Amino acid sequence: MHSIAALQTIIGEALIERNFPSNPDTLYKPIKYFLEIGGKRLRPVLTLLAADLFGAPVKASLPAALAVELFHNFTLIHDDIMDEAPLRRGRETIHKKWDINTAILSGDATLITAYQLLGECNPELLPALLNVFNKMAQEVCEGQQLDMDFEKLLAVSEEEYLYMIRLKTSVLLGAALEMGAIFGQVNKQDRENIYAFGVNMGIAFQLQDDILDVYGDPTKFGKQVGGDIIENKKTYLLINALQLAEGLDKQELIHWIETEDFDPQQKIGRITAIYNQLGIEKLAHQKKMNFADQAYQALEAIALPSEKKRPLIEFAESLLSRER
Repeated sequence: MHSIAALQTIIGEALIERNFPSNPDTLYKPIKYFLEIGGKRLRPVLTLLAADLFGAPVKASLPAALAVELFHNFTLIHDDIMDEAPLRRGRETIHKKWDINTAILSGDATLITAYQLLGECNPELLPALLNVFNKMAQEVCEGQQLDMDFEKLLAVSEEEYLYMIRLKTSVLLGAALEMGAIFGQVNKQDRENIYAFGVNMGIAFQLQDDILDVYGDPTKFGKQVGGDIIENKKTYLLINALQLAEGLDKQELIHWIETEDFDPQQKIGRITAIYNQLGIEKLAHQKKMNFADQAYQALEAIALPSEKKRPLIEFAESLLSRER
């Protein structure tokens, strides 16, 4: 069995070694720049962990893992354009460093490279890999559209929100794992179980992100604490606060959402105070652990020794306990 750190190293080295065409440099240089920004490579690690779990050689599944990582980067490049984000992990985003058209094309080329990598996999496994990959890719786009639609709505239900983050965030984790399992040529039930583990853990991961945005340590959290509050993002916390608040608290929440000219720190402070009064942090933690429990149950259902599953359990625990 490989450690998570060892798999991250394998993926990082493979990305560095990946040869992109040199011409036109204005298309491929931004891709290489974006990949060099780095990250934890969590999603491709899941592909390699699943392959390892089911007895497949890590090397055989590496192209699929890299395809997962490049797809993820493609979504980030385009997300940055849609969000008008100036920075990604402390460095200029592609559309800021170059321009929007370059970022769109570089993102497109990144996605195409992901498909080229899938083409390097075992031809006998390719139909199954493409079915999982394409279903995931379409669902991620659906989730992103729902997220943008929710920005225009005052009222979004908890059910609608959980469905959106399942598509936007979680199905990629599930697909990354299922693709790894395909290399182990496992039965349909085990594929479904490893997929369910990833999806439920992905939802828990996003709920943890919602919590950290409000209650994270500013010295450890990788972005501005309270950023979701400033942007009126329909997070699990805000949705439940709007449902539970009454009287003046409800009026104040709506006031801050509808007010365009405000002091950011005052808004963060007042909305956080309402969250505290309503016990929203505890509610979010409970919901997070509910999905984590479902994930662990799906992993437990796979008929393999517990010791073989240990790296995935450690991976999940690191997601749930992270502070940034």
